[in-house]
Amino acid sequence: MPGLTRTSRAPERLRGVAARSLAALIAGLLLFGSFPPRPFWFLAPVGIAVLTATVRGAGGLRGGFGYGMLAGLGFFVPLLPWTGIYVGPLPWLALSTTCAVYIGLFGLLANLVGRLPGWPLWVALAWVTTEWVRSSFPFGGFPWGRLAFGQADGWFLSLAAVGGAPLIGFAVALTGTGLAALIGRLATLQAPAAPGEAAAAEESKDAAGVPNSADELSGSGPAVTTKPRLGTASRTGIVTAAATLAVMPLAGVILRTALPAPDDGDRTITVAAIQGSVPRLGLDFNAQRRAVLDNHVRRTEQLAEGVAAGRARKPDVVIWPENSSDIDPLRNADAAALITRASDAIQAPILVGAVLVNGDRTTTNSVMVWNGAEGPADRHDKKIIQPFGEYLPMRSFFRLFSEYADRAGYFVPGDGDGTVRAAGLDIGVATCYEVAFDRAFRDSLRAGAELLTVPTNNATFGDSEMTYQQLAMSRVRAVEHGRALVVAATSGVSAIVTADGAVPQQTELFVPAALVADLPLRTSTTLATRIGAAPEWVSAILTAAAVVVALSHRRRSRSVHATWQGFSADQSVG
Repeated sequence: MPGLTRTSRAPERLRGVAARSLAALIAGLLLFGSFPPRPFWFLAPVGIAVLTATVRGAGGLRGGFGYGMLAGLGFFVPLLPWTGIYVGPLPWLALSTTCAVYIGLFGLLANLVGRLPGWPLWVALAWVTTEWVRSSFPFGGFPWGRLAFGQADGWFLSLAAVGGAPLIGFAVALTGTGLAALIGRLATLQAPAAPGEAAAAEESKDAAGVPNSADELSGSGPAVTTKPRLGTASRTGIVTAAATLAVMPLAGVILRTALPAPDDGDRTITVAAIQGSVPRLGLDFNAQRRAVLDNHVRRTEQLAEGVAAGRARKPDVVIWPENSSDIDPLRNADAAALITRASDAIQAPILVGAVLVNGDRTTTNSVMVWNGAEGPADRHDKKIIQPFGEYLPMRSFFRLFSEYADRAGYFVPGDGDGTVRAAGLDIGVATCYEVAFDRAFRDSLRAGAELLTVPTNNATFGDSEMTYQQLAMSRVRAVEHGRALVVAATSGVSAIVTADGAVPQQTELFVPAALVADLPLRTSTTLATRIGAAPEWVSAILTAAAVVVALSHRRRSRSVHATWQGFSADQSVG
């Protein structure tokens, strides 16, 4: 009665789908819970473990993709609401769904390579590869939400000095897949197969000793009264899974001792970060551009008064945020005079975040060095500009979906090396959105940057979690390149970050403030800086190789199955 059998199993199948869907959403929420401002970085490996167990047992590639995408929605929808604060939910939900597709791709790959010997390694590499693809495509990619950016307070942070954000992501993912392997192996010991089924059960396990099917993972199967015996293969599987779980956290803890001390360097310089704040939040804060500039001039002059009174150290260089002068000082004499006045008062060059108007009426988002009465010197034109914000790709198409489309700017990217020279030192600059990209600081480090800075404007995102998420990225970059880093934000959070990722000073949101710190300068480079994008290329190549092998195994298995079915049919006829 084949039809009756299928009908009777339908409710069980639906319960299984519902359970896996719930598990996928929980996995995504666990990943979200690991990100700032929450300090629960350890939830990320747990989320990866739950997601891995869900997609490996999904029964097929479509199931792996579907459950992966559900997890992606559970992750990105609560992570990215700041993208829709002032423009409505459509951009937020569209971006979240697009990002979730990449987690769906991971689910598909994990389902495919999750049958290979040593599958925890291949699944972890698949995660790194899909993060790399998401960070590159489309429109230059969107790296927000990479696993590494939730680990600024965790054990894995020090790995950034060896392999950057990709290595941290791999470490978190491998820890999660190792956890999934260990739990799966222990589950099989709690519900062993009947003696007559032992051989078949062993054949269904992969090289890590973990069951391949969802039923085996859940421990379902015929009950037996005999006590399970822990054989050599089982012990090996448990030890292997436990080692996979522990190796990367231990490596991170050990490497922590190798990070430079906060005051280690070739020489020391005093740096000030100015947070002038803005008259109001939202997309229209630029309508009071003069007020924003006045705020930063005023707070700089107050710092100068403190220096003169002996209440503050005199800075060698002052850093203003992105958009601190949206009035082009190269075209507007009033703006130039105000910036000159502030620089003369503090007796130091100022890195000014300015919007500059080009001859063709396009604009550049620039950070320029302003040397008092001498005026402008070096400048960094933002190279990685934000789609749908600073510019709108396919403008005529996207304006059909949102009335806010034409609010996107007409910015064009720069092509420099990412450094400016001020006060006798080279400063690497990654403006706001740029800090999310691995390549942002690489050129500046090659050009000899001794100090890093992230001028940013978060006023367009209100009091959301965005600013804390971005600060975590800056902490990863400081460790990755072994440099002290200064975050200067219009409305907060501004911060001083040391080369070990610590934050000895930071401001509150929406208040004018000045941070002053003595920071070491360094010329030595980390391994991560020297090898650049190599970890991602290696991950992509190994993942591609694993996919080829897995597809070959699938074809071979189907061929054997078809042959066996034909043989069984012949025997039945005979």
